[in-house]
Amino acid sequence: MKKTLLIITAALLAACGGGNKTATENWVPLFNGVDLEGWTPKIAGFAAGDNYADTFRVEDGILKISYDDYDEGFNGHFGHLFTDGTYSSYMLRLEYRFVGEQADGAPAWAYRNNGAMLHSQHPETMGLWQNFPVSVEAQILGGNGTDERPTANVCTPGTTVAVDGERREAHCSPSSARTYHGDQWVTMDVVVFADSLVHHIIEGDTVLTYTALQIGGNPVDGAPAFAPGPLREGHIAIQAEGHPTEFRRIDILEL
Repeated sequence: MKKTLLIITAALLAACGGGNKTATENWVPLFNGVDLEGWTPKIAGFAAGDNYADTFRVEDGILKISYDDYDEGFNGHFGHLFTDGTYSSYMLRLEYRFVGEQADGAPAWAYRNNGAMLHSQHPETMGLWQNFPVSVEAQILGGNGTDERPTANVCTPGTTVAVDGERREAHCSPSSARTYHGDQWVTMDVVVFADSLVHHIIEGDTVLTYTALQIGGNPVDGAPAFAPGPLREGHIAIQAEGHPTEFRRIDILEL
């Protein structure tokens, strides 16, 4: 509900200094609207820093995930664009939309599928063909024009979380968000308190809450071994799973 976001916002304002500063004054753009400064790409099959086929690009102030230059199809080249910095407790705001057609050869489940990877491992620690970083994913989905396909779910590559006090072993757990069809812009806020609590918020409505972020479970092929335990911090990464996606805002408010 929107009142939940108001409660969260009040808490954030208190954390940022009460009436002396506003949340707006403390927001910092992670994406500058000009280039990929502050970000590092890692695409399966290529070394960290190699932006294969210009997958991640900036055009007209928009961060675009594009497959225009994939001459031989998708071929398992799952990609992620990582922040150079690491974060623990923060509010992340994304404005995104899906556009166009899925890349040739991309898996069916990746149709209008993207996400923000939270508390991610460093890109240089990923295996050459590792598809996903060990992280917790705030998954974003787009509709196909017919079926229900809620956005803002949580997925857990190499990790687990608890929903309603129950440890979830399944790879993904659903939110209560509605389905967004077409190419409309959608705003998602993710409020993260280290390893203890995460809220997913779509257009002001809190649609999913989970707790107790941990490393372990749901193994990722090609990932290095990490010691099990609480997952308190890491990089933020934007996915490239085979469907063109655009972001016009990626901002952070550290707590």
